[in-house]
Amino acid sequence: MTSSTPGATPPDGTEQLPAPAGLDDVKGWFFAADQLLFDWFLTRQKDLAEAGDLLEVGAYLGKSAIFTGSYLRPGERFTVCDLFDGPADDSANGAEMAKSYSTLTRRAFEANYLSFHAELPTVLQGLSSMVPGRVAEDSCRFVHVDASHLYEHVHADIATARAVLKPYGVVVLDDFRAEHCPGVAAAAWQAVTSGGLHVLCITGTKLYGTWGDPAALRAGLAAWLRTRTDLWHGEESVAGEPLIRISGKKAQLPPQPVSRHPAPPRAAPSRTPGTAAAPRSHPPLHRFAANVLPPFLTKAAVSARRRGQGR
Repeated sequence: MTSSTPGATPPDGTEQLPAPAGLDDVKGWFFAADQLLFDWFLTRQKDLAEAGDLLEVGAYLGKSAIFTGSYLRPGERFTVCDLFDGPADDSANGAEMAKSYSTLTRRAFEANYLSFHAELPTVLQGLSSMVPGRVAEDSCRFVHVDASHLYEHVHADIATARAVLKPYGVVVLDDFRAEHCPGVAAAAWQAVTSGGLHVLCITGTKLYGTWGDPAALRAGLAAWLRTRTDLWHGEESVAGEPLIRISGKKAQLPPQPVSRHPAPPRAAPSRTPGTAAAPRSHPPLHRFAANVLPPFLTKAAVSARRRGQGR
């Protein structure tokens, strides 16, 4: 079965869920530069034996969650929170909704995730305000915030990230510089200027930071970036601290999660009925004759060549 639009209904009336053959088949926005940075931070934590859970707030159809879930280790927990198709209200029935309501988008997310992983993460369906009651403080090593764009919600999500992260933990804030998300920018930079967040680096879409000591992370990141010919980077001083800007227009993708679905076979190119076949390339003599000789001599030259080839 090939990838389909979530919720599309086949002729037999049953719901057709997506079956991506690769991460590129999953709809969403997760660019190569950010995949490389996720890989670097999460691999570094593994190499240093920095244990902890993973958290993603805002998942859509699961593209970044699928990637992040590849770095989950035994004994760790990955929690994903999203409204999916649920009601965006502030009622107190969030816990019931998370248990009782399965929406079309959530089923598509789960189908996508299970295409790459044997088990689902812990899924919280509802507002991100659910997270503090479900994820313990000082339990996470990596938090990706990509949910609401409203200042009040993002401000609360950043406060949640700070509470649940371990001292060596890393937070990633999406859409902090998008023109349609000024609330995200306000909350992100407020966390930097007055909330103790140390910015490690920024890309075109995401800000990476820590509330712990940033020195070792900055030094390691700078050393790694010097080895990458596919990433441009430059250092600036912002709010009295160094900040690395990264451009990934030429970024090469890191190793990708492997899907259990085979890629669909490529169909041989076919000609649409009524369309002309591609013109044959003419031999050098024909091209020379056509360009230089008068028409009657061109015809004679080509005829002579064909007789010589036995045509």
